[in-house]
Amino acid sequence: MEISSAAFKDGERIPMKYVMPGAGGKNISVPLIWRNAPPGTKSFALSMVDPHPVAQNWVHWLVINIPATTSSLEEGASKKKMPHGPVELKNSFGDIGYGGPQPPKGTGDHPYVFTLYALSVEKLDLGTNVSLSAFKKALDGKILGTATITGKYGR
Repeated sequence: MEISSAAFKDGERIPMKYVMPGAGGKNISVPLIWRNAPPGTKSFALSMVDPHPVAQNWVHWLVINIPATTSSLEEGASKKKMPHGPVELKNSFGDIGYGGPQPPKGTGDHPYVFTLYALSVEKLDLGTNVSLSAFKKALDGKILGTATITGKYGR
């Protein structure tokens, strides 16, 4: 399974419009496209996490119940143009949906890891206010495959 973005290549800088207003951006969710899901995939889940030591796995975006027939999320989809079915969960900023990069000044480039999970179930029953560990626990035993893309951002 592969995931990519028209906005940046794996390992490259995330453009300004996708970062939080506090860091000078517009907080528009990044476009993502994926292909080659494993046979038997019934849904997808998505996470965007900053594992930088300062950020300590800060959650920027969690999405569950993305239908198996979906193969992309368009630019700006979060909270506005999501396909029918997906549920966006609360991020570490305390908001539902996408929260772009906003690393503390002077902490260097932060990696923003987007992970797409191909799942063997159609739906996950999670409340919107779920921790990253609870999100990951809900995926246990249901993951058929994963794909990641990492964007960087620092200020």
